[in-house]
Amino acid sequence: MNNIPSVDLADFISEDPNRKQKFVNEIGSAYEDIGFVSLKNHFLSDNLVDELYKEVKSFFALPIEVKEKYEIEGLGGQRGYISFGKEHAKGKKEGDLKEFWHFGQEPTADANLEEEYPKNVHVKELLDFNHTGMEAYRMLEKTGIYVLRALAIYIGLDEFYFDHWATNGNSILRPIHYPPITEEPKGAVRAGAHGDINLITLLMGASAGGLQVLRKDGEWIDAIPNEDELVINVGDMLERLTNNKLRSTIHRVVNPPREEWGSPRYSIPFFMHPRSDMKLNCLEECIDAEHPKAYEDITAGKFLHQRLVEIGLIKK
Repeated sequence: MNNIPSVDLADFISEDPNRKQKFVNEIGSAYEDIGFVSLKNHFLSDNLVDELYKEVKSFFALPIEVKEKYEIEGLGGQRGYISFGKEHAKGKKEGDLKEFWHFGQEPTADANLEEEYPKNVHVKELLDFNHTGMEAYRMLEKTGIYVLRALAIYIGLDEFYFDHWATNGNSILRPIHYPPITEEPKGAVRAGAHGDINLITLLMGASAGGLQVLRKDGEWIDAIPNEDELVINVGDMLERLTNNKLRSTIHRVVNPPREEWGSPRYSIPFFMHPRSDMKLNCLEECIDAEHPKAYEDITAGKFLHQRLVEIGLIKK
């Protein structure tokens, strides 16, 4: 396998039970094997993708003193702007060569959440920035819920097991800007090798290459989706919940060849988190004599806090 498998969401939402089961089998086996797929026929329109990239590029082009107005102390980077080099991969000292923005959940009035999410930060200089970002947020959340329904069937759960936990969940949309590289990086890369914290990550096609996935045999392979596909991977929360049945695969964003250092890179991942009170206890369906329980019980909120400390976004 020299690229990640491609699956078609139209199969799952069709009226044909055979096509639906085909999608379940394909995405489930891909997530057991490499933890990544590219997905076509999602709910993001080409027009919305174009609008979001336009807004994101406009924001990162603002003067640094304007952007820094939106870096809010005390939020652990959960909302607003996070400046260049602030985040690093777990176990790495060098900050990643990126700056980014966080849009977060705006829960419905009837959500009955145990915690209150921070308010989103509004950019005054760009009138459509927040509206476009949250429109994309909703379409990615909708896509993610359908993927989780397929995985629930694959695991042997009720199809709608994840719906309550993922709807109004603590998900994050993160537009990232990797600026041009102007000098030899000292041990830093655009994003160090890491696994994602959350249930699943949905990545809108990056403006340049560089995303690599670590295969089971230890080889790094390029993840190259088609133009209209999302890259979707398993995060550590789902790996933990399924007792390592579904794999949270290590991945990275490598620096480009020297001749491409002058080009910026933009990417927009959607980190799908559940509500913080969801238990990540290993599912009984994934425990047997050959696969004993691998993790201690923990909630999603406590697990997230631990990991944000490890990657440097919040202090202990």
